[in-house]
Amino acid sequence: MPDTKSDLLLLGLAAITALLPIRGLRAEAALAEFKILPAAGPSELTPANGWPSTRDYAEWTRSLGGPTSNRFSTLTGITRENVARLEVAWTYHSGDGTGVVQSNPVVVGRRMFVPTAGHQIVALDAATGRELWKFRPEKMGNALQDFPARRGLIYWAGNAAIPPRLFFSAGNWVYALNPEDGKPVTAFGSDGRTELPTGGTATGAIWKNVLVVPGFLADVFGYDVVTGKLLWRFHTMPTGTEFGADTWKTLDKGANCWGGMSLDESRGIAYISTGSPKPNYLGAAHLGANLFANCVVALNAATGERLWHFQEIEHDIWDLDVPAPPNLVTVTRHGRKVDAVATVTKIGHTLLLDRVSGKPLFPYRLRRAPAANLPGEKTAEYQPDLEWPQPFARQDFSRDQITERTPEARAFVEQLVADSNMGWFVPFEDNKPTVFYGMLGGADWPGAAFDPTSGRLFVSSNRLAWKVKIARDDDPPPAVPATTGDLVYQQFCLSCHGSGRLGAGVVPGLRGLRHRLQKAEVLELIKTGRTTMPPLGMAMTSQQKNDLLAFLFAEDRPSVPSAPGDPIRYAFAGYKKVLDQDGYPGSKPPWGELVSLDLNSGKIVWRVPLGEHEELTKLGAPLTGTENVGGAMVTSGGVVFCSGTRDKKIRAFDSTDGRELWSARLPLHGTAPPATYEVDGRQFVVIAASGGGKLGGDTGDAWVAFALPSAK
Repeated sequence: MPDTKSDLLLLGLAAITALLPIRGLRAEAALAEFKILPAAGPSELTPANGWPSTRDYAEWTRSLGGPTSNRFSTLTGITRENVARLEVAWTYHSGDGTGVVQSNPVVVGRRMFVPTAGHQIVALDAATGRELWKFRPEKMGNALQDFPARRGLIYWAGNAAIPPRLFFSAGNWVYALNPEDGKPVTAFGSDGRTELPTGGTATGAIWKNVLVVPGFLADVFGYDVVTGKLLWRFHTMPTGTEFGADTWKTLDKGANCWGGMSLDESRGIAYISTGSPKPNYLGAAHLGANLFANCVVALNAATGERLWHFQEIEHDIWDLDVPAPPNLVTVTRHGRKVDAVATVTKIGHTLLLDRVSGKPLFPYRLRRAPAANLPGEKTAEYQPDLEWPQPFARQDFSRDQITERTPEARAFVEQLVADSNMGWFVPFEDNKPTVFYGMLGGADWPGAAFDPTSGRLFVSSNRLAWKVKIARDDDPPPAVPATTGDLVYQQFCLSCHGSGRLGAGVVPGLRGLRHRLQKAEVLELIKTGRTTMPPLGMAMTSQQKNDLLAFLFAEDRPSVPSAPGDPIRYAFAGYKKVLDQDGYPGSKPPWGELVSLDLNSGKIVWRVPLGEHEELTKLGAPLTGTENVGGAMVTSGGVVFCSGTRDKKIRAFDSTDGRELWSARLPLHGTAPPATYEVDGRQFVVIAASGGGKLGGDTGDAWVAFALPSAK
């Protein structure tokens, strides 16, 4: 455990910014424009120890391709020379409903283990797609967490006394199944499951006798892999006297590992990536640096003790998580091989850190950030503005980034963002929209693939702008019993805007409405509707409209006077993608890319559009790429496979130069990174193609496998 002095020197951005001048004690202009966290020197870097072996990269016993989360395979049956001959080998339809499958599979021998759209776990014959068994976990009533193995599962080979097990989380449980027949392992926990208090979505990892599992809502847990007994719990939002507790004024939610983790089996270190503090956009509700939000955290896998952390964004108010599983990489620095961890982020950074100390391998540049102008908010003085490794996504939206697809599209988007703030880490203003990149990446939860033989990272990336608004929220609580206006709200508005009038997603909150709209404007919205809101003018009587206005404008109940010094409260008032009048992204393309980054030099080697709007190509437009959520996988055959695009294709690219070598249409768009494996000397590539999710559209139940034509 590092001492206090070492913490300040080694533990990343949060520690460095803690030493910087406190806002309010000196003028903003007096702060230096840049601060640099020095790179680790040659003597400070961790020499490569040779783990994992080449043999480990030929197997796929954990979703994401093993404990490194690198999605790399040494198989060479499919190469850049023959990949164009790939054809569908089999398609599996679970037949138990439709839904969004976001899991990379596990393959052991001839067996493949995957979740289904109908919330079951199945075993398939990996050569034919034939179903061998099915298991349905108990539902907990939370649609997000109930999806078993939502983002992966893990196979444990057992030991001399214990046979193999298949682990995954579902709801508030960690399950252990017998991979032979799908039956729960009764010796694990209670009848094959042990409690996971904060739910789970990300893939766990195993070190010796410890099963490490990230909690979806918070924290990381260590279980005895045999008995299911809880061994330790690490708080991602520290409390009491724990390190980092003083970086929160108020604990709410967030700082959770929803994307993934990795584990260095040779050193017994688990690496966790974490999301932003909550509530999003409302920083006054979580003042402080907010450890361990927006971090890569290294934990002792045996005890859960924090070894180091590195925070990308201090006091994140923009929902710019570190969303992706860290990649455990070996790179060349100062003429020798060193072990590191590389984590791609929503704003397009690659956090490349020494695997043991957490020190950056390149100088980490911080830039003076814009100050908050909302009463009660206090933004961080500095935010990351990296030069190396080169960012793979644009950091800020500006008017010169507005689409030029057509003059009409540009004019439409210019009008759409005319009233908005925009720029690098611009904070929010009351009732004034802010436009920025990054809410779905840059990178999202699929993260990156890494080829250890070349030192290259492959990451799929987005460039879509979002328009976000917050607004004053000081409405008195609704009257009891409910007024007539409240009852009208419950009848017509509650299903979308919620019982607390807070909204969700693209649906704006309605609290504090009187501070931003006139009654005549609300009446016009009721009459005409907007985006997902249908016209309601004909459905309501005049009296109902008047009663609803009285409720929304807080005129049907007594006001509650504010006490001197009470902070002004704000609420989320909605967000939406910045799209043109035809539904295409309102920024200049490419809108989706596949990027290759050399981690040895920190330089981008190549970048190509990922995905196609075929109707635009037919009109003569260059490839634009599309929004994507699939993620890449790379092989020793020199091929990068990637899907997740709106055109419902899986593609193969030359890993050296990014040339597209092959593509095939899927039943629906891919919803997770592909995997590869070999059965009877034949190499397969498999992917979940269930549609829906962050791209929307129809959902299905398909897994599709490709292979070269059989010799038979």
